[in-house]
Amino acid sequence: MTIATAEARLEATDLVDRLAAHQTLGSAPRKELEWLAAHGEFRRYGPGDIASSRNTPATEMIILLTGHVSLYVERGTGRRHVMDSRGGDVAALLPYSRGGAPPGDVLAVEPTEILAVHRDQFPELIRDCPAVTEILVHVMLDRARLFALTTVQDDRMAALGRLAAGLAHELNNPASAAARSSTLLAAALSELRETSRALGAAHLTEAQRAHVEALSDRSLIPPTSGVFSALERSDREDEITRWLEGRGADLAPAQALGESGITPETLDELAESFNGEALNVVLRSVAAEYTARSLAADVARATSRIHDLVSAVKRFSYMDRAAVAEPTDVGQGLTDTVGVLATKAKAKSVGVRLDLQADLPFVPANAADLIQVRANLLENAMDAVGQAGQVIVTARREGNEVVVRVVDDGPGIPASIQDKIFDPFFTTKPVGQGTGLGLDITRRTVQRFGGQIAVDTRPARTEFRVTLPLQQTGAQ
Repeated sequence: MTIATAEARLEATDLVDRLAAHQTLGSAPRKELEWLAAHGEFRRYGPGDIASSRNTPATEMIILLTGHVSLYVERGTGRRHVMDSRGGDVAALLPYSRGGAPPGDVLAVEPTEILAVHRDQFPELIRDCPAVTEILVHVMLDRARLFALTTVQDDRMAALGRLAAGLAHELNNPASAAARSSTLLAAALSELRETSRALGAAHLTEAQRAHVEALSDRSLIPPTSGVFSALERSDREDEITRWLEGRGADLAPAQALGESGITPETLDELAESFNGEALNVVLRSVAAEYTARSLAADVARATSRIHDLVSAVKRFSYMDRAAVAEPTDVGQGLTDTVGVLATKAKAKSVGVRLDLQADLPFVPANAADLIQVRANLLENAMDAVGQAGQVIVTARREGNEVVVRVVDDGPGIPASIQDKIFDPFFTTKPVGQGTGLGLDITRRTVQRFGGQIAVDTRPARTEFRVTLPLQQTGAQ
């Protein structure tokens, strides 16, 4: 008899007693433990050994007799330690679980002994070992809760990380604009002060003063025009310059007057009331008034943009909200989500259009959880369309529900995987770029609030449709 054979026989006679002392399975009838011992394969692992790999389909249930193993999952933020299993635990594939590839690598931390039961034995296990099967179902439920907890937390942290990176870029533009405009505003106010003195020294009549004040008080740029393009500004400056040259006036205010939107008709009116040096002083005053007001408006717009971004981020992250269901503004949430993901859209040249029904009713939901629903669907759509694609987000009330649609013009979801996209850990993205849990979390979150999510896909049009009830349905 070889040493290996003797050791194997010793393990076989000892195995049932060790299973009877097992923390998880020890309460099962001895007859069922004998079944496990007879149908399982005993193994040993040293520290650092890979007990199972994410690249190999899961085919076995692992009963840990002694030792310690750790599960590591590759996620968008890097390699993540998810859970530990020790002697007395049951890990890997379980009866009734969906199977597939494991979510990550399982490494032995210390000398470890296991009993492995192949999935081919599961039908017989379920039939002959009801007590063991019941225990294993509870183990699977507890494990699903742990995965869900760590995954939701990781997903939120990843979303906040992307948000922080995008926010830094988004805030930089208005902050720089405000700083630049405020610096120029100081010089503009100095020029405005000088022109005010010049106007005072010009000895204008009351009618002339009223004419200048009326021109300065009104907005020179028509509201429908907004900010002029570079070509429009150049054309207007050329037009103003020709007008000034034709009357022998000072050309210095030409650029400011061109940007102000003042028309040749308005200039002709001024020329009827003023001439010579008086005309130069008035034109200089109008240009200075416009420049100061324009710069002040630039500062206001930039700081307002910063305020809007910070407000959107606060609503997006719901840092000050309790994790309870409450009336939630779906329209505002969609607007905020598009805003905080604008950097990603710009980087990929993706066009995102919002089409929201006015006075969209609130829905009872947990606002923080809906963040992930919106962000997951919108980011998936952006990833699907690639460069220069289009994403349309709509929200409408339909009966007693609010229906949100996220539509992209990407290539569509292949028929071969359409029934798998909501499965946990299923992803088509490269390793480290996707967890395969986003849509699973989205589906479970929507269902928890009594809603439904569906997908309709074909080439050039994929629609994810989320339906949320206006009244609580008791769904948990």
